Amino acid sequence: MGRCDFERNSETVGWLYCPSVEAAILFTSLYAVTLLAHIVQWFTCRKKFCWVIVMAVLWETGGFAMRVVSAKKIYGLWHFIPQQLLIILAPVWLNAFVYMVLGRMIYFYIPEKKIFGISAQRITLVFVLLDVFSMFVQSSSASLMSSDSSNVAKMGVNIYMGGIGLQEFFIIMFLFLAGRFQYLMNKIEVYQPQHLPWRRLLYTLYAVLLLITIRIIYRLIEFSKGMETGLATNEKAFYLLEAVPMFLGFVLFNIVHPSIALVGPESEFPKKDKKEIKRKKAAKKAEKKAEKAAAAAGRSKHSWKHLGRRVNDVESGSDLETEGLRMQDGLRNSQRYDRSFVSPVPSEYPQAHYHR
Repeated sequence: MGRCDFERNSETVGWLYCPSVEAAILFTSLYAVTLLAHIVQWFTCRKKFCWVIVMAVLWETGGFAMRVVSAKKIYGLWHFIPQQLLIILAPVWLNAFVYMVLGRMIYFYIPEKKIFGISAQRITLVFVLLDVFSMFVQSSSASLMSSDSSNVAKMGVNIYMGGIGLQEFFIIMFLFLAGRFQYLMNKIEVYQPQHLPWRRLLYTLYAVLLLITIRIIYRLIEFSKGMETGLATNEKAFYLLEAVPMFLGFVLFNIVHPSIALVGPESEFPKKDKKEIKRKKAAKKAEKKAEKAAAAAGRSKHSWKHLGRRVNDVESGSDLETEGLRMQDGLRNSQRYDRSFVSPVPSEYPQAHYHR
């Protein structure tokens, strides 16, 4: 490795060792080659979702290109932090691509297009979102790890370790789905031997996930022993356990591209038609309006029925109000009868005795 003189605890130096310019240039070139190959495959194979792996290689290439600059100019963090961030986060893109590939394999090969009752589209969406969450956690730690404060840097390391720990946990969960897919495909081939080219691609996914896991274990060990000891101060370990595994993962997808096993109209998820979405929304609105109109008509019909019963009751004399009126009329008649009845006063008694 190259030699350089700098103060290890300087506020403007992020390196813990003297970085090799030659090694950074070598891996920048290697990643650039696989990036070019993936761009060509993206256009020639017409797999739109392959932009994800192109983005992954682009971040790796950009990260190592910035590493060249940072290795030449030891002092300064404006080039050190970007190279660290790009190299740390690029594997998360590769991880997401693996999830997307298996989701499309489930949709393409499994007749029910489901695993454990979960649709292929939903499996892909859930795991990609989980991957994005782990990326967010890891990215939030990059600037903290480069802080001058030891407490802040330690907090950044803990956050990063939590992020890659989550990433590995999601990989383990995903492997259960991949194993279930393999089991179902083996059953399908027993009853319907068609020699489908799914096995090579699935084994490639396993291999890439293994390479990502090696890289995650390296990072966990590196930061668990502290920022200034062990693997964190060893550049050879960085290239052997970080740069090489990720490069091999990208090359594997160059050799066994998803387009080999995913061919045909159902090799992609169905495209959502905007017009169809608008039509469904309009149909739902019309259905709700019809339900409201039916409910209003039911209430109106009930009111008319009640009014009809009221008229019938009045005509038949069974209405309560009519009965009440009749009772009032009877009471008035009885009072009138009482007032009209006056007992005769004997002539021999004076009239004044009967005044009240």
